Amino acid sequence: MAVLAPDRTDREPGELRPARSRRGRLPRPRRDTTPPLPSDRVLAWVLTALLGLGALAIRLWEIGYPGDLLFDEAYYPPQAQELLEWGHEYNRGYTFTVHPPLGKWLIAGGIGLFGYDSFGWRFPSAVAGSIAVVVLARLTRRLTGSTLLGLVAGLLLALDGLAFTLSRIGLLDVFLQVFVVSAVACLVVDRDRVRARIRAGTATATATGFALGPRGWRLAAGSLFGCACAVKWSGIYFLAAFAVLSLFWDRAAWREAGVPRPTVTAARRGLPGALWALAAVPVLSYLASFTGWFLGETSQGKAWAQQHPETAFPWVPDALRSLWHQHAEWLTFHNGLSTPHPWESGPWSWLVNGRPILLWNPQGLTDAAGEPVIRYILMLGTPTLWLAFAPALVWLAWRLVARRDPAAIVVAVAVAAGWGTWFLNPERTMFAFYTAPVLPFFVLAVVLVLQDVLGRPGAPRLRRQVGLGVVALYVGVVAATFVYFLPVLTGEPLSRAEWLDRMWFPSWF
Repeated sequence: MAVLAPDRTDREPGELRPARSRRGRLPRPRRDTTPPLPSDRVLAWVLTALLGLGALAIRLWEIGYPGDLLFDEAYYPPQAQELLEWGHEYNRGYTFTVHPPLGKWLIAGGIGLFGYDSFGWRFPSAVAGSIAVVVLARLTRRLTGSTLLGLVAGLLLALDGLAFTLSRIGLLDVFLQVFVVSAVACLVVDRDRVRARIRAGTATATATGFALGPRGWRLAAGSLFGCACAVKWSGIYFLAAFAVLSLFWDRAAWREAGVPRPTVTAARRGLPGALWALAAVPVLSYLASFTGWFLGETSQGKAWAQQHPETAFPWVPDALRSLWHQHAEWLTFHNGLSTPHPWESGPWSWLVNGRPILLWNPQGLTDAAGEPVIRYILMLGTPTLWLAFAPALVWLAWRLVARRDPAAIVVAVAVAAGWGTWFLNPERTMFAFYTAPVLPFFVLAVVLVLQDVLGRPGAPRLRRQVGLGVVALYVGVVAATFVYFLPVLTGEPLSRAEWLDRMWFPSWF
């Protein structure tokens, strides 16, 4: 626990002196509610790796079925194939290229390994979704100080129907998810490392702090945030929100150490590095994803600057001006996207599975006996998990107000960045899978509720046993629900009666 340096008379000139309030009293040190990491480091990694492999196995099971292009696979796998052939999307006379290329490059990796078929363009999604399970388990373990709760978080994400189907289709959002949750996890590690450095150097620090040295985890976070933006622009909200939160974490660490002016110290010691790690590095990572576009002679929109020489900032290289113009066109497209769609949904409905997305429903199918069967692939979140999201957010607010809980702060910032920002443009056409990057944090909110159900480690044994039983029961219910809905997540043949049993609400038809 962080404590203020004791007051003494033999202090060296400029050495850190405990900050005092206006009335001259020493301020109380802030209570550190961040739990220590468990000591089961090797076991935790082994169990998490097994969980990740299990998630990968169920995602790869018959992933190539059906072989048709599903939903927006009509765009991304063909564009990924073009990246393999040309290094950039082909310069058509019409345009459907409205996203940066990194997600399509990842899909292209699967096509390059396995060929241009449904398995090839979906394999990278399965890998990305499984990595997200592992990273969430590790992030939760760090935030809660519990390997058990970390594994529960990873398991719940692995058993979520939306995450499952998103990991079995060649769309971009699963890559956005894994980059965002990985970047946040890196920043949380950076927070803990910086706090430890400041505590270790408090005794010899000056009133203006001291240099913190290299912050590799923050650099990694910046690069991952840049990669998230290079998949879809919605990653920029997470970058902005967590960059600000990282600076507040620095300030809190200096304040706990007793620095008289923690805001000034945090700005002096952390802001220059933050501008590099969380501003310059993301931009460089983003631009790096356009390498093929820069190198191509017929890249879409690349000749715009040459065709329009009389533009502002003529001293900027043509390629950058063309790329800027193309981004302006993309922004206009996204802001004006309001075409009605039968499976669109608004942010409020996402929390309760109000309108999932039908990916595949061929007509006129029969079984061997000639009886009609239904094959239905619905991108549907596991209901017993998703119906807990809204109550979990209410509990999260209580933890923020009553405890100033660090884990709750992380979740709240992620939810604001990944869910709240969709309310800024309510007229835009939106879909339930836009929750992909924030979904791990909704799951984490549920796990924080389960943490309180489980009880503190020092609680009476009976209390802990009962809590563990309730947690196990809930996870078992989620698992059973996932298995029950699995046929409509994978397109298994069902009779009409079996299918109707799984259509709980009219909006699912």
